[in-house]
Amino acid sequence: MDGVDLVFHQAAIVSIARSIEDPTTSNAVNANGTLAVLEAARREDARVVFASSAAVYGAPDALPVTETESKDPASPYGLEKLTSDHYCRLYADLYDLPTVTLRYFNIYGPRQSGGDYAGVIKAFTEQARDGGPLTVHGDGEQTRDFVNVADVVQANCLAATTDATGEAFNVGTGSRTSVRRLAEILRDEIDPAAEIAHVDAREGDIRHSGADITKARERLGFEPTVSLADGLHDYLN
Repeated sequence: MDGVDLVFHQAAIVSIARSIEDPTTSNAVNANGTLAVLEAARREDARVVFASSAAVYGAPDALPVTETESKDPASPYGLEKLTSDHYCRLYADLYDLPTVTLRYFNIYGPRQSGGDYAGVIKAFTEQARDGGPLTVHGDGEQTRDFVNVADVVQANCLAATTDATGEAFNVGTGSRTSVRRLAEILRDEIDPAAEIAHVDAREGDIRHSGADITKARERLGFEPTVSLADGLHDYLN
């Protein structure tokens, strides 16, 4: 980081399931790794924009979720992101290091990574293109706030220049979609003949999640511009 002025800290082991299986490794990367980034940034007096997560909230008491909602993570991953979230605020207060924390909700978009722990949109797309079935964990009525990567980039650019440092902001759309409905949309777009199958619910999954983005709108000037319908169309094409 020699000579660096600004750091976008996006790196993590992002799988809730993997954090439950191997919390030691997950913590070493997610919490200790963030601390290493902050220490290096402190030596250079570099701003840090940190990719946190809606997982810090756990199962929220109310929807949409505001930044002041109680924090009760349901997984080691969520706790690691909350620890890093606190470290960013502490470094801002203790060392006057300019940090901005962005609590991402469910991000999707072009060139999304695959593998065992792919996001649900990526997973459903691959399953539909293989002829199905699309596997939905639990009853599928759990809801998520799906935000396009282009809008997440917008939030990062705004965080890079804002005066509102030492703060955390939700990054989402303010709208929720059920996982079953998402599977139906992608199935109908790709292969209407594909079946949708329900499998066991995943350990550590919360029931509902949706962002209140009022603070990001007012303090950062953030405004999501990509609807889920348009974002999925672009993604599939």
